[in-house]
Amino acid sequence: MALTIFILRLAVCILASPMYLLNLLGLWSWICQQWFPYFLMKFSVIYNEQMASKKRELFSNVKDFVGPSGELSLLEVGCGTGTNFKFYPPGSRVTCIDPNPNFEKFLIKSVAENRHLQFERFVVAAGENMHQVADGSMDVVVCTLVLCSVKNQEQILQEVRRVLRPGGAFYFMEHVAAKCSTWNYFWQQVLDPAWNLLFDGCSLTRESQKALERAGFSKLQLQHLQAPLSWQLIRPHICGYAVR
Repeated sequence: MALTIFILRLAVCILASPMYLLNLLGLWSWICQQWFPYFLMKFSVIYNEQMASKKRELFSNVKDFVGPSGELSLLEVGCGTGTNFKFYPPGSRVTCIDPNPNFEKFLIKSVAENRHLQFERFVVAAGENMHQVADGSMDVVVCTLVLCSVKNQEQILQEVRRVLRPGGAFYFMEHVAAKCSTWNYFWQQVLDPAWNLLFDGCSLTRESQKALERAGFSKLQLQHLQAPLSWQLIRPHICGYAVR
């Protein structure tokens, strides 16, 4: 099985050789930074349509974590184009972080379409280093389809715990590796290297649930599901929330 995966990976890499050459020349990351927001804008619309009921269910109790001020301070990490905004409670004060500055113009459009929110600011930063956000300043932190692509899951989760107030909650929805010995898992293994490069660091084989279990939250509500998506490779999902 391992030999078969290796041979098929090699074949995929040969087919994707122009992309690998651009990466070797240091040009691919710049190309990704430019085109990925446009891809994500289209992808997020379809994803939201197919996952709307799951997202409504996930965020149904966000308002329970309103802080002592009476307003919900919410930080979205890896905010992308702001497609989660419509699921947040009215009056939420939203801060967004993303390492790609090219998302800002899409984010501004989403802000204009979601007047029920109070938008605070957009910070260009990686989730592993959110020093612009003060300790214990957030009631809720959200990331969806982010842990699949960050460089260091443990570090970003420690940053999440740092910026959350005691009793605050971290909400997540992520695609993960399929169960071993399934065809889905087999093709995830074959396609992962090329997928990772094509989709700006996204990995098909992450087991993000394990990082969440190790992160030291006081409470973890985690659900496994087969997402009702058109893309078989990313149907295995986890979602839920963790309390600091």
